[in-house]
Amino acid sequence: QVQLVESGGGSVQAGDSLRLSCAASGRTFSSYAMAWFRQAPGKEREFVGMRWSAGSTYYTDSMKGRFTISSDNAKNTVYLQMNSLKPEDTAVYYCAFRTPGGQYDYWGQGTQVTVSS
Repeated sequence: QVQLVESGGGSVQAGDSLRLSCAASGRTFSSYAMAWFRQAPGKEREFVGMRWSAGSTYYTDSMKGRFTISSDNAKNTVYLQMNSLKPEDTAVYYCAFRTPGGQYDYWGQGTQVTVSS
C-alpha cells in the first residue's frame, strides 16, 4: 500500500502562484511515477502532468510553461508548482501513484485550489 497526502491548496488571486505537495509513504517501488490530476466542478478529471522516478516529466500541453512538477526524494514528496494562476485553474487537485504496471493504483484525498479574478 502507498499512502498519499496532499497539501498546499488554498484561495488565491489570478496571477498568483501556489505550490502543492504530495507526501508518499508505505510500499516502495524501484520504478514508478507520480502524477497530478485535477477536477473542476461539473467537469471530468483532467491529467496535469507526471514525474517519473528517474526524473523525467511530462505535462499536458495546456499546462506547459505554467506548471512544474518536482520532487524531494529524501522527503518522498512531489510538488506541483503553479504559476500565473487563472480562474479556470480552480479545481480539486489530486496526486496519484502509478505503479510499474501502469495503473494509478493510489490516490491522495485531494486539495482545493480556488483562483479568483
